[in-house]
Parts: sequence; C-alpha cells; structure tokens
Amino acid sequence: MLAATLAGAGAGSGARAASLGDDGLHKEDWFAITFRDVAEDIDAAREEGKRLVLVFEQRGCIYCAKMHEQLLSDPEVSDFIKAHFKVVQYNMFGDEEVTDLDGEVLTEKTAARKWGYVFTPTLVFMPEEAPEGMSAAQAAVATMPGAFGKWTFLNMFRWVYEKGYEGDEHFQKYHARIIQQLRDAGRLKDE
Repeated sequence: MLAATLAGAGAGSGARAASLGDDGLHKEDWFAITFRDVAEDIDAAREEGKRLVLVFEQRGCIYCAKMHEQLLSDPEVSDFIKAHFKVVQYNMFGDEEVTDLDGEVLTEKTAARKWGYVFTPTLVFMPEEAPEGMSAAQAAVATMPGAFGKWTFLNMFRWVYEKGYEGDEHFQKYHARIIQQLRDAGRLKDE
C-alpha cells in the first residue's frame, strides 16, 4: 500500500489558496460541515469508510495559514486526506455548539479548554468507534499540535490510517522509516 503511494507521482504545483471565512479561518471546500456532535461525526465518517479528524484553528494563525497554503494545497497530501478522512474544523475561540463524546454540550472554545488544546492548528484523530463515558481528548488515537512539514504531516495521517497506534512502531520510528524509503526512492534530498 505504502509502496504504491511512494511510487506515485510527486506533488504537483497545483497550489491554490484556501478562502477565508467570516470567522477568519481558512476554508477548504472539502472540510465537512456538521453539527459538531463528536459521536455522530465519528459514525458518519465510518459510514463513508473514513476516519474523523478534528482540526482546531484560530483567526490570524500563521501556522494555520501555512497548513492550508503549503500542505493542504499539495495534491499528494489533500488527495490522501480526502480519500481516508472526514475533517471537521473547530474555531479555538468560537461559540458554535459542540457535543462531547461524554454528552456534555460545550462551545468550541470551552471544548478546546476542556480537552487541553492550546496550539493552532491542532489535529485530533478520533477512533473508528465512538466510545462512551470519555471525552474526545481521552478517546483520541493521536493528536498533532502545531504545524509541521509535508512529510511529518502526511505521515501522521498515514500512520493513523494504517492504525500504527495499535502496533509497536511509535509514530517517530514510522516517520523515520518512511523518510528513509522516500530518500531511497529518490523523492527526498538529504536535509
């Protein structure tokens, strides 16, 4: 599976700018618009054959802009995410209603506080099944706080997709192995 991905065409120059919403957040036309009921969103993603990812952003976040302009505009990255994940955007300081897995009704900003997210962007990878009696933060299979380069970003999505969190290979070991495979395939220069 990964070999086919590595052998595929490299990222093109199909970069395009994400639009800015009234809330000041960058908008991808493929991000899901939901009622932000985490359990329902996990179920809906699973019904589509995908996994749920929550992405926390904020107005004026230069790292969020980088994520949209440099990572999500790269077809190799966005095509993989769109094929395997349902992404729901949260405003770290927003007032939209959120229903946590434990049933507590919050706002986006109180959810961010409850779940302990203080950096933007923060990507929260949810399990395939909605567990009961725990918060979204407790149920998350992986969390990626902050902005990273293309390969760290994409490899986290790949690791979650491949359920690396269930195995013995820590993400950092997985990432190092994939970087070496990319170098061996001539897709990376020594950095």
